[in-house]
Amino acid sequence: MVSATELVYLVDDDSRVREALSALLRANGRDVHAFNSGREFLDRPRQNGVACLILDLRMPGMSGLEVQKLVGMESPIPVIIITGRGDVPSTVLAMKGGAVDFLTKPLDEDTLMRAVDAALARAHVLRKQAEDTAALRALYESLTPREQELLPLLGGGLLNKQAAAVLGITEYTVQVHRGKIMRKMQADSFATLVRQASKLQLETASTTTFDV
Repeated sequence: MVSATELVYLVDDDSRVREALSALLRANGRDVHAFNSGREFLDRPRQNGVACLILDLRMPGMSGLEVQKLVGMESPIPVIIITGRGDVPSTVLAMKGGAVDFLTKPLDEDTLMRAVDAALARAHVLRKQAEDTAALRALYESLTPREQELLPLLGGGLLNKQAAAVLGITEYTVQVHRGKIMRKMQADSFATLVRQASKLQLETASTTTFDV
């Protein structure tokens, strides 16, 4: 069953293509939002749902590659590039920009629907990753400033005594903070805490190195 929160955005300056693809997608149970230009799509607030974008490569004004780049700067959304004149350089640029597929017109219906299914599956993964990261960031924000200083040091592999030397505190104090950090971060092991610190991509102000 197709989720009501799944959206397919379609951007193509050819009205006949928009109408045909919109009809095909709706016949396959997809909620379609069609636009005649990249600017119209970018100017319209995006709904909070799992979505993919079918994007024509060559359009007047803003090209599909330009739209893809701008969309990628806002938030990740799987992109399917469609074109009537595919070429290798454009394909390479689209794929490097994160496109999940590159299809040539006239489009094969089954191929397009498989591409849309794959793109929406990818969108679900991206959404889950974003939700997990937001939840992890919320846990991190619950730490005190001192605990936030300590976490990347521990996550970076420093021993308690080494982290204590960096922060100018005692090793016992580090042990106390470490226990509090693990509770607040809901880490069931120190290995989990290290993985969390890695996912948060925390940086430290210190460049001091130690011999273990």
